[in-house]
Amino acid sequence: MLKVNEYFGGRVKSIAVENEEGVATVGVMEAGEYEFGTSTVEIMTITGGTLEVMLPAAKSWVTYPKGGIFEVEKDVKFRVKAIAPVAYHCQYK
Repeated sequence: MLKVNEYFGGRVKSIAVENEEGVATVGVMEAGEYEFGTSTVEIMTITGGTLEVMLPAAKSWVTYPKGGIFEVEKDVKFRVKAIAPVAYHCQYK
């Protein structure tokens, strides 16, 4: 079954699916800065555009272009900045 998620007044949207590989989402975000919290480990892959990411222990922003992958630990908050619209895939562990 598919589940549609909407955050930040519709500026970030995703569709979730659960299958034999677990739970994953594909989504898009408009240009802007956002803070997310995690309840599981998340592995994010940028599928379109460029995303700047500030992980909890980081002291500076890291830029992930299309094809870039980063992992976020469970039970933390992290920040992202999209200068232009971005597409992503997120696998939940």
